[in-house]
Amino acid sequence: MSERHDHGGGDHGNDGGHDHSGGHEHDHHDHSDGHEHDHHDHSGGHDGGAHAHDDHEHHAHDVDHLGYAVVTVSSSRGHEDDPAGDAIRAAVEAAGDEVVVREVIGDEFDGVQGTVDRLVDRDDVDCVVTTGGTGVTPDDVTVEAVAPLFDKELPGFGELFRSMSREEIGTMVVGTRATAGVAGGVPVFCLPGSENAARLGSEEIVVEEAGHLAGLARRE
Repeated sequence: MSERHDHGGGDHGNDGGHDHSGGHEHDHHDHSDGHEHDHHDHSGGHDGGAHAHDDHEHHAHDVDHLGYAVVTVSSSRGHEDDPAGDAIRAAVEAAGDEVVVREVIGDEFDGVQGTVDRLVDRDDVDCVVTTGGTGVTPDDVTVEAVAPLFDKELPGFGELFRSMSREEIGTMVVGTRATAGVAGGVPVFCLPGSENAARLGSEEIVVEEAGHLAGLARRE
């Protein structure tokens, strides 16, 4: 596969830019008076309650325990040699969820599309995660096969994944087409085929949002 995420796994959360904010904030507070202080005290309490209420409402439909289907798209991998699939399974189980089915399939359009279409129809599958076939070589067909199944696309997933991946692989991130959407009420995430990419996407994004997305997708 063509994904280039095999380079070393950097720390994906560091941002030194925040160091510059401290001085400006200090100057601002030095010039504030008592009225401004009172104003912030009253608004802060109100906003805190509102945010807590909004957060509860926002997650009211979340699915607490998820059943995952993990699909590795590769013509050279097998169940005994599937580090990317192993990384996704580890992330799912660490989150307290369960992988109910795991498959390794060839990188053929009809096979990929048929497999995902079948899995989203299973009663025990709440989320599907594929790994492999999101690059730019001729046999990278996962995106083309899965996208037509989407009732709704989730462009923010690919945008966030590429943003996080840039810290590890730099401008080569333009070569990955990781994508996601909702098919038949089930979130489907398509990750690159490298172990690092699969771990990053599943640990940092998929398991964090799958329950919320699954709940929203099923809401009447």
